[in-house]
This record gives sequence, structure tokens and C-alpha cells, in this order.
Amino acid sequence: MAGKAFHELEVYRLAERLADRVWRLVSRWDYFAKDTVGRQLVRAADSIGANIAEGCGRRAYKDNRRFVRIARGSLNETRHWLRRAYRRGLMTAEQVDEVKPLLDELGPRLNAYLRSIGPVDSDRAGGVRDADSK
Repeated sequence: MAGKAFHELEVYRLAERLADRVWRLVSRWDYFAKDTVGRQLVRAADSIGANIAEGCGRRAYKDNRRFVRIARGSLNETRHWLRRAYRRGLMTAEQVDEVKPLLDELGPRLNAYLRSIGPVDSDRAGGVRDADSK
């Protein structure tokens, strides 16, 4: 599979920006908040980019697609933990507003990247791309 290195992909760079922003927010929390919600939130946010990178390294279209789907799951998990953090008073509305544009852009970018990976699946009836590519 020829293509860009993972760190050259705009979708990866966007995931990195989100993870770095989350890290900066969580690093200011007290120990209990960091150790509970913070740890989960940072891991979920970091997992988005990590799965994009791992998928690129697999060098097989199906594997890469699978890891992008996992990255989408990690994006949803990140949204969950951000909601928990806000509702528990760990984040202000202004801090949520800092992160929200990255979240809103990353979902569609992940979907577009998924659609762009590889040729049409030849092992499916009719040679149609997988269901996520529509």
C-alpha cells in the first residue's frame, strides 16, 4: 500500500492537536480528577492518532480500515469523557469551546480518510466498498 506516512496525514495531525489540547487541560486537574476521568480521557484522545498510525503501518487496506474504525470509536470515547469532565465541574464552558471545533472536524475527516483507503473490496459481492464507505 503506497501512500503518505501517518505523520503527514492531515487527519492524524488533527488527532494530535486534539490529544495535545486534552493533555494540557487535564494536566491542571487535581490528583483524583487526573487519576480517574483524566487518565481515561487522555488515553481515549491519544488512541485516535495511535490507531491511525497503526493502521498505516499494517500495509493492508483492510487492516488500515479496521484501525480507522477503532479511531472513530476512540473519538466517541473522548467525547464521552469530555462530557463527564464538564458535568463534574472539571472543565469550564470556555474550555469545552476550545476542544469542540477539533471534535467536530475530526469525525468527518476520519470518515473521509476511511473512504479514501484502498481500492474497491473485490471479495464482497458486486465489488462494493464496505458499508462505512457510503
